[in-house]
Amino acid sequence: MSNRLKFLVLDGYAKAGREDLEAGGASTAGRLYERMLKAYDKNVQVDIIYPADPDSKLPAGAGLTDYDGIAWTGSSLTVYHETDEVRRQIEFARAVFEVGVPSFGSCWAAQIGVAAAGGTCALHPKGREMFLARKISLTPEGRGHPMYRDKKTVFDGWISHDDEITHLPPGAVLLASNDFTRVQAVAVNYLKGTFWALQYHPEYNILEMARLINCRKQKLVDLGFFSDMEIAQGFVDKLEQLHQEPARKDLAFQLGLDDDVLNETVRCMEVRNWIEQLVIPAKINKG
Repeated sequence: MSNRLKFLVLDGYAKAGREDLEAGGASTAGRLYERMLKAYDKNVQVDIIYPADPDSKLPAGAGLTDYDGIAWTGSSLTVYHETDEVRRQIEFARAVFEVGVPSFGSCWAAQIGVAAAGGTCALHPKGREMFLARKISLTPEGRGHPMYRDKKTVFDGWISHDDEITHLPPGAVLLASNDFTRVQAVAVNYLKGTFWALQYHPEYNILEMARLINCRKQKLVDLGFFSDMEIAQGFVDKLEQLHQEPARKDLAFQLGLDDDVLNETVRCMEVRNWIEQLVIPAKINKG
């Protein structure tokens, strides 16, 4: 058995969504996850596939068990609109549960994992949660969960979503919530598999959040997050300036940011714990 970890990353965006991100200067979701996994260990192997694409070749059976872990990204699709793009991903998630490869993911990932195991999602009645998920609080189950080893009980996280998980399936455990969104983290145990998933986005850094907001500027103005495009651009500029000058305490203060999102070690603790507490032990047992 090779000691090198091998990951499969599912970029949940449709082609048009990926092109929209790239046009705004943002990295695609799959590349964000590849970067995060390689920051843990530069020697890991990361394969990216695009399950929303009709011509995408999705591994099955033994092809899935070749991987030590499967990671899911965010997406601009909606789980409760059962298009072919969505159905294909839910069916793939069920196939992963059937073979038992450990899974992890952000945002869309949580909704996909829940839906595949029998839960439900819907349009968020409060509207869009954007930029920061404030005061994410671990539940009693979350405080004792291995994904949150060494994590603070209350923290902020980068976020961008219009939808929410409304009903958890049997075997799912609520790990974290905040005032805006009840399910900010969940562990789904279904068939042979385990899926640890977050509604927020540890894979983003401040630059990528700036670029995402840049891609969504008009939408965010329309939703009332900014009064006009000039104010929106100024906010993006401040984020990018803080990225370039991370010692600027004045900018961090004005933007309301701290180590929860600015410190990569703190921000990515959940994915590191997933690898060390779930993926590596499963690989050892498999070998």
